[in-house]
Amino acid sequence: MTGGSALPFGGSLGVWLAIVLIGLATYGFRLSFIYLFGRIDEVPPRIKRPLRYVPPAVLAALVLPDLVTIRPSVAATLVDERLIAGAVAGVIAWRTENVMATIGAGMATLWLFRFVVFA
Repeated sequence: MTGGSALPFGGSLGVWLAIVLIGLATYGFRLSFIYLFGRIDEVPPRIKRPLRYVPPAVLAALVLPDLVTIRPSVAATLVDERLIAGAVAGVIAWRTENVMATIGAGMATLWLFRFVVFA
């Protein structure tokens, strides 16, 4: 055998050690926040201010790759039904600040372009 000592699942000791250590570090990091915020009454404003930007940043990271695609040309990218529906949903969200209206308008626009306009 090469590559270190073998474990029952076919991995080397170093790989399994790294998996366990990374898992423990992740668990400890998450537990520290639970422990910390369980012991204080109020989240300090210095911490609360940046935390306001976490949900929009996560949403953008999840949604943006599906909206912006790499097409052979800029024109093909701009007429992609997902980008158009995302833009409509963004405008509705900005104007109404209503989640259901945003989802409804975005989905209606996507379905309209996917099944009627570009069919």
